[in-house]
Amino acid sequence: MIRVLVVDDQALLRGSFRALVDTEPGMTVVGEASTGKEAVAQAAAVQPDVVLMDVQMPDMDGIEATQRICAAQPAVRVLILTMFDLDAHVYGALRAGAAGFLLKDTQPAELCNAIRVVAAGDGLFGPTVTRRLITEFARVPQPLSRQLEVLTEREREVLTLIARGLSNQDLARDLHLSMATVKTYVGRLLTKLDARDRAQLVIIAYESGLIPR
Repeated sequence: MIRVLVVDDQALLRGSFRALVDTEPGMTVVGEASTGKEAVAQAAAVQPDVVLMDVQMPDMDGIEATQRICAAQPAVRVLILTMFDLDAHVYGALRAGAAGFLLKDTQPAELCNAIRVVAAGDGLFGPTVTRRLITEFARVPQPLSRQLEVLTEREREVLTLIARGLSNQDLARDLHLSMATVKTYVGRLLTKLDARDRAQLVIIAYESGLIPR
């Protein structure tokens, strides 16, 4: 059972998310919060698997709340929900440890699937937001970081494709590899780059200059 904490400053939206999650097989809402401070406290109290996190809230915003939750509870996965396809804080949220983000107008089935994806340990990015995020990274070219010197040529290739949004299934198909081999590569990348999850691998790929501008 995937345990979900719903965080939003609007009671109507919290109620809608709760109703959606509680009617989905294999999921249950274990708590709600209307501010960032409440989110941090609730996360510590109820130990959720996934936090649905609003960005703009009184008291403490979703970015700081995400940072505190991820620092204190590394196993908790935070999925950012935003009204905007290029919220100024989204990049900061990913740096803080968020597993991914979606727009609040995402279809219910897509939101439930997103919860399952991040609960399983994968990162997730809404396609519109991903395009904008890539554009944002591309504004300031970065030299290739020495951080990537620990990677083999094949590992760099896999990291590049992950940063471009390919799933494990896509990687297996495009690189003609088995799923087991793909998972091994992803695991090596996480270990060598000291990354929390795929979301952080994407950030590292862009910040290090691996992706051509």
